[in-house]
Amino acid sequence: MRVALLTYSTRPRGGVVHTLHLAEALAAQGVEVDVWTLGRGGDRAFFRPVDPAVTVHAVPFDDPDADVGRRILRSIEVLADALAPVRSAYDVVHAQDCISANAALRTEGPLLRTVHHLDAFRTPELVACHERAVREPARLVCVSEAVAAEVRIGYGRVAEVIPNGVAADRFAAAAGDLAGRAEWRERLGRYVLAVGGIEPRKGSMDLLEAFALLRVESPGLRLVFAGGETLFDYREYRARFEERAEALGIEPEVLGPVEDDRLPALVAEAAALPFLSTKEGFGLAALEALAAGVPVVARDLPVLREVLGDAVGYGTDPASFAAALSVALRRPPDPEAGRLLAAGYTWAAAAEAHRELYGDIAR
Repeated sequence: MRVALLTYSTRPRGGVVHTLHLAEALAAQGVEVDVWTLGRGGDRAFFRPVDPAVTVHAVPFDDPDADVGRRILRSIEVLADALAPVRSAYDVVHAQDCISANAALRTEGPLLRTVHHLDAFRTPELVACHERAVREPARLVCVSEAVAAEVRIGYGRVAEVIPNGVAADRFAAAAGDLAGRAEWRERLGRYVLAVGGIEPRKGSMDLLEAFALLRVESPGLRLVFAGGETLFDYREYRARFEERAEALGIEPEVLGPVEDDRLPALVAEAAALPFLSTKEGFGLAALEALAAGVPVVARDLPVLREVLGDAVGYGTDPASFAAALSVALRRPPDPEAGRLLAAGYTWAAAAEAHRELYGDIAR
C-alpha cells in the first residue's frame, strides 16, 4: 500500500509532529509512505531528521505576502499543483490540516482528513478553508472522542477515532539527562514551561495573569515559552500580551522553536507545565511532560479530561490555574501515574489503526 500524508509546514507544530511520527510508524509496519509539505523560507527538510524509510517531498514555497488570507490561498495552490500530477499513484491520500486538505481537494480522488480540533477563524479565507476541509473529505479521523462529538454535532459527520501516540520513552529518558537538564537550569533557573508560543488558542493571556498570582509566593520562578512556529498573524495579540506583561512586571523568556534534540531536557527540567489551551484535539505536549515526570496543570476541557484524566491538575480561569500550579510546585504529585498514562499511547497502535482504515478506504 502506498500512502501520501500531507501537512502544511516543515516546522514544529502539533499536527506536523503527529504527521512525522505516524509516517515513521506506518513505514515500520510495511506501508510505503510519502510525506508532502510546504517548504517555506527555503526549507528542504523537516525540523528533525525523518526515518529514511519515509520519502519527504518539501514543495518550495517562498511567499512573503503579509496578508494571511492571500498567503493561505497561495499555500493551497502551490501544494495542489505539486500533488496533482502524482495523486493517482497513491492508494490513500491523508491530510492533517485544512490547508493540505484543501490542496488535495483540488485534485482527483477521495481524501481522508484528520481533524485535530475545530477552530473559529475570522479571516474569510481561513473560515472557508476550515469549513471545506471538514465538510468535503470522503472520510474523517479525530484523535479524541470529544472532538469527534464536536464534528458530529457541528457538521453531522461521523469520524473514526484514533488517538495519537506519544514518544514516551524519549521524554522519560530526558528525566535522567542530568547534563541536558543542567544546561537549561543554568540558563533559566527555576521555571514553568508553556509549549506552543504566544497565541490566543494557547491561552497565553490567562497564563500570564495566573503567573502574576503565582509569583507572589514563588518570586524566583520564571515563565518560559517554547515553540510558536505558525502561518498565522498573532502580532496584535502578542503586542497586548507584551503590554500586559510589562504592566505586571513580568519578563517572560521566549525561546521560540527549540532544537528537537534539546526539547526533552527542557521539558524534563520544568517545575511544571501549564497547558491552558482553549481548543485542543488531544494534548500531546501535556503527555510528553507527564512522561518526563513533570506536573501538568490543564484547562478544564472535555477533551483534556478524556485524555489526561486524573493525572493532571485543572483550572478554568487565572485564579484557579494559579492555585493548581501552586499545589503542583509545593507538593508535586507522584509522577508514576502520568508516566503510565503517557506510555499507554503508542505510535505503533496509532499506525495499526490507520492501516486498517486505509485498507477499508482502498477497498
